[in-house]
Formats: sequence, C-alpha cells, structure tokens
Amino acid sequence: MKPKSPSVAVACRVSGLTKVYGKRQVLGPIDLEINEGEKIAIIGPSGAGKSTLLKLIVGEIEATSGSIEIAYTPLMSIPLRRRSREIGLMHQHFDLIPQLTARKNIEAGNSGRWSTLRTLASLLLPIHDNRSEDFARSLEISNQLDVRTSLLSGGQQQRVAFARLLTQSPNLYLADEPVASLDPALADKVAMMLCGKSEFPGEPINTVLANLHSPELAVQHFDRVIGLAEGQIKFDKASSEVTDQDTAYVYETMAVNSSISGHQTTQTSTWGRD
Repeated sequence: MKPKSPSVAVACRVSGLTKVYGKRQVLGPIDLEINEGEKIAIIGPSGAGKSTLLKLIVGEIEATSGSIEIAYTPLMSIPLRRRSREIGLMHQHFDLIPQLTARKNIEAGNSGRWSTLRTLASLLLPIHDNRSEDFARSLEISNQLDVRTSLLSGGQQQRVAFARLLTQSPNLYLADEPVASLDPALADKVAMMLCGKSEFPGEPINTVLANLHSPELAVQHFDRVIGLAEGQIKFDKASSEVTDQDTAYVYETMAVNSSISGHQTTQTSTWGRD
C-alpha cells in the first residue's frame, strides 16, 4: 500500500479485501489506499481480478472478507443515491440500453443527481442535458447522438459509455478497460481526459482507478500503476518508477502458472515476487 501524505485525504481505502467463488479465491487479500486526486492505472492479464476489484469498490458485488471505505465512510453504509454521486463505474461491456439513443444513454448518467421523476421524464420526453452534446463533440460521436446504441460500432458504444461516466461526474471514477475498443489516437485521447491532461466541457475529473491492458498508456498518463496478477498486487509504484521488468512480470506470472497447471515445465524468474 502506498503511503499518503499527511495533508492528502483518502478517497478510497481497501483493507484485507478478498472475493471467493465456490472454492476458488479470485481476489485478495488486497490492501490499497487511493488518495484524493490520484490517477491510478491497474494493469494485468485477463483473469487477474481487475474487474472484480472495481465491482467490489462500487458495491456491485459483495466481498467475502475485508472492508472498503469511501472518504472514510464504510461503503455499505452509504445510501445508494449518494453512492452514485461518490462512485461511478464504466463497465468493460458498457451496460448501455440498446433501444435508446446515444444521447439518452449519456444523459442516464444524471440519474444519481436527478429525482426519479425527472429521470423518467428525460427518457420519455425531449428534455436534453446540453453536456451530452459537449461530451459527444469531445469524443467525436456528435453525429451518432440520435442513433440507437444497438446500431453503433463497439468503439462508438465505448465512447457513449465514457460520456455517460463524465455526465455522472462522481468523486471517484472507476473505468474497466475504457479504451479497449478504440484506435490508438482515440485511446490516447480518452486516457488524457481521464487523467486531466486534456480539456473538455465538464467538471474536472478528481480521482481515477482504471483497468488497462496497455502498460504504455498507464505509464505515460497515470500517476501510479498497480500490477495485478492471480488476484494479488504484485507491484504498486509511481508511473515514473515502473520498469519493463515490472510489467513483464505481472503478465508472465499467470502464463507460467497456467503452464505449470497444464503439467508443462516452463519456468520464470522470481523477480519482484512478494
């Protein structure tokens, strides 16, 4: 766990967190502090537990053991409406409503701050939040705003989901593979937006925890990089301190152990092992 400066508030604290499905422990134990204002990337292979960690932090699934605090408050004691203002999660598979237009999906990000009546009215009536057009312009999907999301490409859907997260404007942004379906230029642009390195029309992004499959983007744009493999943190460093050996290790660990379980004899260095 990275120590915090005494003057910096903790946006999220995870202590002894584990998740078990049946007899299989998929995550943990995890100890992690996210300081307010930090932009943190998690890298690691598929199956490492990255998505599980984000779903636990947002309260979408329940931990087997351990605790999560958001701004010093236990996660499960935070009312759901307030939780949606505190934490926003962009899912890996977008979770868009296919029958609705891109505009309506983006504006669904307001549901945590709007009353239920206003939220329903916005879905049924031509009531628009002007920010949807601003975000769409920044993400180069202006021409798709009034198109049903089921008709959009994967990359366009991903940008709609990201625009919805921007509309939600939570204190803690969680993003699960937010650039996986984008070309390199757009991926770089979204990463810069997440990290506050690119201006866009909206409230400044404060604290970010994002899962990425691109170590290059993680090191280039984020303050801190966490390497996750086999459900455990293998390293947690300032991005300027991350080496090629660090990134190679988190990906090689799972591949080697998969080979061992398949009775192959492939071996690897123990560099960086906890």
